[in-house]
Amino acid sequence: MSDLNRRGFVKTLLVTAAGASRIKPWRALVPGLVPDSENSGTVLEHGDQQTVAVCDLREDYLDLAVKKSRGTPRRYKEYKQLLDDKDVDAVVIATPDHWHAIMFVDACHAGKDVYVEKPLSLTVSEGRRMVQVAEETKRVTQVGTNRRSWKSYAEAAAFIQSGGLGKVSMARTFSIRNEWPLGLGMPKNGPPPTDSEWDHWLGPAPYVPYNSNREYYNFRWFYNYSGGQLTNFGVHFVDIVRWFLDLGVPKSVTAMGGRYADIKDNREIPDTLQVMWEFDPSVLVTFTQSNGNGAPGDLKDSEMEFRGTKGTMYIRNSSWEVVPEKINDTVAGYDGGAGYANPTNRAGGRRGTKKALIEPRASKGTAASDTESHTRNFLDCIKSRAKCRADILIGHMSTSSTLIGNIAHKTRHFLEWDGKAEKFTNFSEANKYLSYQYRAPYKLG
Repeated sequence: MSDLNRRGFVKTLLVTAAGASRIKPWRALVPGLVPDSENSGTVLEHGDQQTVAVCDLREDYLDLAVKKSRGTPRRYKEYKQLLDDKDVDAVVIATPDHWHAIMFVDACHAGKDVYVEKPLSLTVSEGRRMVQVAEETKRVTQVGTNRRSWKSYAEAAAFIQSGGLGKVSMARTFSIRNEWPLGLGMPKNGPPPTDSEWDHWLGPAPYVPYNSNREYYNFRWFYNYSGGQLTNFGVHFVDIVRWFLDLGVPKSVTAMGGRYADIKDNREIPDTLQVMWEFDPSVLVTFTQSNGNGAPGDLKDSEMEFRGTKGTMYIRNSSWEVVPEKINDTVAGYDGGAGYANPTNRAGGRRGTKKALIEPRASKGTAASDTESHTRNFLDCIKSRAKCRADILIGHMSTSSTLIGNIAHKTRHFLEWDGKAEKFTNFSEANKYLSYQYRAPYKLG
């Protein structure tokens, strides 16, 4: 069948079939060497799809993926062979970040719809190319910033966008935990599981000797494969700030930090970092990373904090709370120069009345991360061909915001950003960090 007719056939069965057994398989999981079991599990929550193929370099990871599936998926170790599988209509890419762009572009060119984990890309230029290819091939795409699909967040966004907090001029975000003194530890370089597996895992990244800290979850502590905690957690936070405040991309960014906490491991990323972005219209956004001290970042121990003229919203996981401001009903200062502003007459001053203009509000959200609703949105959009809640462009704008934060830190500069051209305008040397040379023979299509 043609692609259109085949999808129509699947859509009809999805609507009319009583059970998943009658539905033509249309989804494959592509986890890579570090599969995201949460993603594969949450897609399996839905009965109108079936895992028809899995791909990984490791046999035990393939065994796990097959065991979790409801069917008998085919097993691949080379993702391009999976993309050649005509039964596969959509893929989930849950590899380390440095593999996202190549696999995404290849999947789009192969006619597959794509769910790709966050952060979208390792560099800004990769992300832009991913957007271009998705648009050219008319693929349905979803980036794994799953908070875009949380019901409690939609309610919080509506409250802020309705003016509930007044004018929000600052949003602060936090990634805090104490990893001192041992952190990841200091494993020595050594032989990889197999030479070919390590070479394949590195892919487009520079070749380096094998070190166990560079794979599994810990790849996020090394710049060849990740943007560190700024892109790991920070992209979630920046994405929500952009959504709630209806922002585009920053117009400027600066950052300071480094390895300050004397953590005894072989990480490359900072353990202490402060990033500051300036958005239009007039919003200051900050990301604070503290890995040498676990004390709360603010009074509510929140992950995100929105400061408005009428009140403050504190968010942690899926729960949020609004604390009203007490507003003075008089102008600031002192009558006739009296009071502390006048050393000859310190008596008097405007007192006024302070009162809240909004009521306290709170939402406990759900206990789970609710990734299921994000994957559900992806599955629904595959059928309808509508845009997903976190489509490729949304994911690129949020990811690129964090990536330029890392560039500001590396260059130790205050950087002005042209979001349309995706170039720095006041320090040309910073633009060399917008891309990197892939290791041969890897290329981005």
